[in-house]
Amino acid sequence: MPTSLRLEIFPADLNATVRFYVDLLGFAVEDDRRADPLPYIALARDGFRLGAVALPGGVPAHRHPPTGVEIVVEVDYLHAERDRIVRAGWPLEEDITLRPWGLKDFRILDPDGHYLRFTTHDR
Repeated sequence: MPTSLRLEIFPADLNATVRFYVDLLGFAVEDDRRADPLPYIALARDGFRLGAVALPGGVPAHRHPPTGVEIVVEVDYLHAERDRIVRAGWPLEEDITLRPWGLKDFRILDPDGHYLRFTTHDR
């Protein structure tokens, strides 16, 4: 099996997280345990997997790092992704920009302030 990557975030509101990642960004729910004592949801879109654990009080001190992550999403159709997000009324932090390293991207924040950068594939 090839190496893969799954990110885990700690949102205050799992329902808002689902609305953002599923309804806006097109992820699918793989595992929904919102009714458990420690609510959790697993989401996927193509090869991108995202786990979310509800922590209304914030990230516990023993979890590191509590902040400072940029989630990079490589897509085939950058303008289509951007247009769909804008049509849905979600604000852009930064519109499509050609970067010095040769790729274009745009940036948004999820409901808990996680920074997402949508970019073209590095190929």
